[in-house]
Amino acid sequence: MIEAYFDCSSPWTYLAFEGLLSLSKELDVPVEWKPILVGGIFNTVNPSVYAQRADPVPAKARYMLKDLGDWARHAGLDIRFPPSVFPVNSVKVMRGCLHLAPRGQLVPFARAAFEAYWGDDLDMSKDEVVAEICRRAGVDTEDLFAGIARPEVKDQLRVNTEAVVARGGFGSPTIFVGGTDMYFGNDRLPLVREAVLRARTGG
Repeated sequence: MIEAYFDCSSPWTYLAFEGLLSLSKELDVPVEWKPILVGGIFNTVNPSVYAQRADPVPAKARYMLKDLGDWARHAGLDIRFPPSVFPVNSVKVMRGCLHLAPRGQLVPFARAAFEAYWGDDLDMSKDEVVAEICRRAGVDTEDLFAGIARPEVKDQLRVNTEAVVARGGFGSPTIFVGGTDMYFGNDRLPLVREAVLRARTGG
């Protein structure tokens, strides 16, 4: 079992999301998707992110753009950075993922959200964009908006965010193999793959 804590507001998470779907299919291993709010993590244990955004190291910022472009090209994804609104409030989308998970609709909804925000530069904090994401994913819009207003959905998003922090996470994506073996970032997926195979053989 792979656990993946994720927030659609991260471009690196978009890369990891698609990579984990491929890995899941290749190794026939399930992924338990756990929606979070990455801003809640930053506020709790990683506030340095905000300082870096406010006063970036120019050379590092230039390389980050190149690196993200290289990874997007490698994955065959359209990622435009920075989008018009960044950072973005992703709470409606992430609550939507939670609401749709029991129905088996989390993956198409999350993929549509990633594509809308990172590919089409649509502000996922807006209701009309969430409705467009629903349309693309084949999700009932009225049902989704009703679902994301439920207290238990709101509470679960907070619980997931607090849980990943308690387990040592500091950003998105945070991935666990076998319950305790943690990996961070899309570039760690080869190590995740090895961990899954190692766990199967008891190595």
